[in-house]
Amino acid sequence: MKYSSIFLTLIFVQAIFGQTYIVDMKRESARSDKLTGGRIEKTLLENGDPDIKITINVPAFQMTLWQDGKEVKSYPIGVGLLEYPIIIARREASSIEWNPVWIPPSSDWIEKSSTVKAGEIVLPTDPRNPLGKVKIPIGYGYLIHQAKGPGDMGSLVSHGCVRVMQSDLYDLAEKIVAARGLDVPAAKIAAAKRNKKTLIALLDPVVPVEITYDTIVVENGRLNIYPDVYNLKRNNVENVRRELKTSDVDDDRLTDGQIKRMIAAAVGKKRFVVETRFVESGRAVESGQVIPVVGVARPIANPAVRRRRG
Repeated sequence: MKYSSIFLTLIFVQAIFGQTYIVDMKRESARSDKLTGGRIEKTLLENGDPDIKITINVPAFQMTLWQDGKEVKSYPIGVGLLEYPIIIARREASSIEWNPVWIPPSSDWIEKSSTVKAGEIVLPTDPRNPLGKVKIPIGYGYLIHQAKGPGDMGSLVSHGCVRVMQSDLYDLAEKIVAARGLDVPAAKIAAAKRNKKTLIALLDPVVPVEITYDTIVVENGRLNIYPDVYNLKRNNVENVRRELKTSDVDDDRLTDGQIKRMIAAAVGKKRFVVETRFVESGRAVESGQVIPVVGVARPIANPAVRRRRG
């Protein structure tokens, strides 16, 4: 591959488009029972099988790589700040770049910067480059790139990009390379991890990236209520009932007051989770749990919910 010409083309495209906010709020999480039939099948990655896609549900702070409609692996992520929200749309991953350059977008936060200018080429050796070891462009200047650290996970931290821990990003990149059978030898990837020389692999065809904003999801027989991180007024009684009904869950024994208490528990970095059988029996509040949105943690009781039981 003539990486120098590819490199210049990508720089040109990213510099032109900058960052543009695109809204598409109608699609549901790829993990919804309505799409999976109530069971998410998992699989080990099959090398040379190019049928892959990436999905992201923003309120869940979760990114998933799928192959042939089965889950290969899920990763925790950080997303855009409230004032710089992540795009909610269908996007396309066009390349994988190890030791990437950064092209600051034409945006107000760049205009306020005293260290970089829009359209400037910031090399991977430059300490001003915030992208880390890998970036995956997904169109219009938006990127999946390395996080600063664990604190980014489950947080609003970026200017519209998706942040991923370095080890997870390496894993995702190498899985895409293997699935697509790309001519990127493991030795070159290993070298890119050690040095700061840019390595670019084009994705042709592109890898679909579907980004959704679904705060209320029935998944694997459980109702999940995620925090409405962008304050879009998605968590309300009507939307909870709609999700339950369209997922064939009987909500007749669930009162509006109970739903409001469940919604109130899904705040900050916590989500409310309850098995749908408890929803149908009218015991959703007392049987539900409040757990971290990101990370493996022991489920904890919600004191606010507990105090209100009667």
